[in-house]
Parts: sequence; structure tokens; C-alpha cells
Amino acid sequence: MRNPLPLAAAIAVLLAAAPHAASPALAQDDTLIMAWATDATGLDPHRQTAFASIRLLELVYEPLVTLNADLGIEPALAESWAFSDDGLTLTFTLRDGAGFHNGQPVTAADVRASFERILDEATGAVTRANFLSIERIETPDARTVVFHLSRQDVPVLTAMTDLNAAIVPVSAIEAGTIGTRAIGSGPFLLDDWRPNELSALSANPDWWGDGPSIDGIEVRVMPDESAILAALRTGSIDFALLNDPLIAALVAREPDLELNRAPAISYHVLQLNPSRAPMDQLAVRQAIACAIDRQQVLDTASLGEGRVTGPLTIPAYSSAPEALFCYDRDVDRARRLLAEAGHAGGFDLSVIAARGEPATAAAEAQVIQAQLSEVGIAVEIEMLELSVYVDRWLNADFDAAVALNGGRADPYTMYSRYWTRDGNLQGVANYIDDTLDSLMARGRVETELAARQAIFAEFERHLTEQAPWIWLYHGFEYTAQQPYVDGFVPMPNDSLYGLSRVSLNR
Repeated sequence: MRNPLPLAAAIAVLLAAAPHAASPALAQDDTLIMAWATDATGLDPHRQTAFASIRLLELVYEPLVTLNADLGIEPALAESWAFSDDGLTLTFTLRDGAGFHNGQPVTAADVRASFERILDEATGAVTRANFLSIERIETPDARTVVFHLSRQDVPVLTAMTDLNAAIVPVSAIEAGTIGTRAIGSGPFLLDDWRPNELSALSANPDWWGDGPSIDGIEVRVMPDESAILAALRTGSIDFALLNDPLIAALVAREPDLELNRAPAISYHVLQLNPSRAPMDQLAVRQAIACAIDRQQVLDTASLGEGRVTGPLTIPAYSSAPEALFCYDRDVDRARRLLAEAGHAGGFDLSVIAARGEPATAAAEAQVIQAQLSEVGIAVEIEMLELSVYVDRWLNADFDAAVALNGGRADPYTMYSRYWTRDGNLQGVANYIDDTLDSLMARGRVETELAARQAIFAEFERHLTEQAPWIWLYHGFEYTAQQPYVDGFVPMPNDSLYGLSRVSLNR
């Protein structure tokens, strides 16, 4: 493998290549012009997994509750909520005056229909596994929703903060238009979506929140983040979502631009497919885990911007990864494990990765390719367009996949879809055992923090030892802006929901 271009040299190259024109003000209106490199792949909030889709749709749709920058739960469409003393009912009171973009009020019937849609296996909702404790939903009046649970479910409220748990109109469900039109209740209306080109959003004048203070947002898709940086420098855009740590490093050096940076709870991972030989052998998976130098992947692909991690990236649950299985690279052990599995001569492995999401995917795949070649594993890299990658990923049509997966504020909601027997993405993970399933079940009902931390620490140790996936690192969430953009708060889950409270003080 060629040595990566040193950071200082890489920055110098891009600085020399990019224009440094003075930054003229944009047209004097209150539309925020922003850019990102990867566009949404669909409009159904319950089915979208791509980060770009979630970032767009969270401006249009809303869940019952949301998260703040400290990952605490705050009101959204629900103004209040309460668990019963036995923990088996969760009651929400909806905001008075909250309405959908079509003029219909948000009612308890919409909430019930939304969760029934999520729970319907035919929907293919990506967070269905987080809500399987819901036994029935009662709506005693238009503003009250009562969830009756089959068992105590501590993280169910956190799961409801997810965009994938957004409330949609019952009329749209009945008409079958979810995914073809975006009718939400959020701070912005989606007026136009031209895939891989532009999205136009206008402020919702009837939004229940304090805002928006801007007239709307124009989102431009610019696949090359160097072009996004150039547009920031010339003043042709106000705000940008960045994925590439190198571009973020360049923004930080610009005196006339501002970089927002928040530690991410999303994680970079090499997902193996244990349903395919030879990854169905524990020794093979463990050999791959031992052959990978995670710090080198981080240093090369992300300029060291981040931290090697195990599965748990949430600050309250994360632990020192050095204690996990083979987190110190051990090539000799990897070779012994391959020989034990009958693959002393190695084998061929196909790895899929998406162009642009994340920006580091190709570099991660190349470093892994070089590292695995040292133990005889010949990696072929398939770089795919994002929509093709998502389809392949959802169908588990891969030997291995380089992925950036979203974090959640609770370890159960983060991983139940993969590592429980009922998980709706179990078919993507393709690995489960009694230990994982039992630990997840215990963590779901345990209410005491220290006890939950111990449960999920054991879950993390077991999962990394079984090595169905190889967790690599977690990095930072980056946005860049002109200095006249005020009020944006960066989030560890990469949320752009805070654009609803942004103002432009040119």
C-alpha cells in the first residue's frame, strides 16, 4: 500500500488548487443556501437508512420526542409523557395546534396509524425491532396516546426520538402516498426534490416551534467536497454538511469561515456476512479482526480525526477498546486462526463500499485490503453508487461491506435491529446467538444505570469476540458556515433539525 499523503502536504495541494476569491454576500433574502455531497435516496421516513435521506427528511417530518445536543430527550410533537408505575404503559399528550403541511391537525389517530405502519412487517420499517414491546395503542381523545407494553421497555422512549419513528398523516397512509410525497409536520415543507441535484424547502408558517427565522432552504448536491469548499470561499453557499475530514481541516484554516465539529456516535465498521463461507467460521472472522490495524485505518482514512472504538460509542456506555478481542493487531494470531479454519493459504473476499457515504469509504477499504493481504486474504473492492449500495446492503448481498452506521442515544435502540432474534435487520447482520439475545433482553428492562452499563459491557465483549463485524472507529460530525449564520447547534447524531432555529445576519 502506498503511504498516505501527509496531512500538511494534502492541505497544501488543495489550498493551491482552490480559488480564494473575496466572499461576496449572497442575494439579500432569508433563504439559506446549503450544500452536501450525497443526496437522499427516498422520501419514506420509516424506511430510509441513508444518512442523506434522514438529514433531509428530519427537516420535514417529526417524531413525538427529540434529542438535544447532550442526547437528552426533549418534546417535539408531544408536549409531555409519562410511564405508569409498573412501566407497562407510556402516555403522551400531543401539542395543541401541531399540524401537517396539508393543513390537517396532528392527532392521536395519526400517531397510532404511524406506529401500526412501523410495526407492520410489510412496511419494511428500519426501526421496527425497537417497538415490538408495543402490545396495543389507545387514543382516548385527539391529543392523548397510550402505548400498552407487553413488558417493561426502558429504551422505547429513546427509540421514539428517531426520524424513522416520525409521525405521518393517517390520510397519507390510507392513500398509499408515503414515499411519493413528503407531508410532515416539521419546520420546513419540501417544495421540490430533484434527486442528485437540488431540494427546495420553504418555512412552515404554521409550525408549532419558535421559528423558522429563515424563509427556506435550498440544498444543492455537489458530489465533490472540494467544490463545496470553493463555494463556501466564494460566498455562493451559506452552509454545508461535510463528510471528508480533509475538507473539514481546510475549513478550519479559513479565517472567513466557521467549522462546527461534534464527536460522532455513528461508527465506521467492516461488516462481515457470516451467512457466507468462509465467514460462517468463527476462526475466520476472528482472523480478520486480528489482521486489521484499526488505528492505521483511522489515521489514513480520517487523518486521525476520531477514536478507535468498540460497538458502544455512546459516552455513558463506551469503554476502553484495548480490553476487547484482538484490538491490538496480531498478524501471527490471524495466520494461526486461518490455518485452524483450513484456510492457511487465505481466500478471496469481495468488499462493497459506497461512493461518497462516507467520504472515507474508499480509503478505509484500501487500507483493509492491504492489511488483509498480509495474511493471504485477497480483497476485491466494489465501489457502488449509494442507491445500489443500499439495495445490496439491505439484501445482505455482500461478503463484506465498509459502512458508516448511525448511532443512537441508547445501546438497545442502537443495536436491537441487528443483534436480537426479532431484529428487522437481522437478515443484514446474519449472526445471532443466545448470549447476544439474552443480554439485549436484559438491557431492555433494566432501569438502574450501573447495572445497564455492566450488561452492555458484557454484550460488547461477546460481540467483538464473535466478530460478525469489525468495529473500526468513530469520528466527528462536521458542518461549515459563513460567519453570518447564527444559531446552529452541532449534534453528535449529525442532526440538522437545528436549522429550524438558524438566522441569517448578513
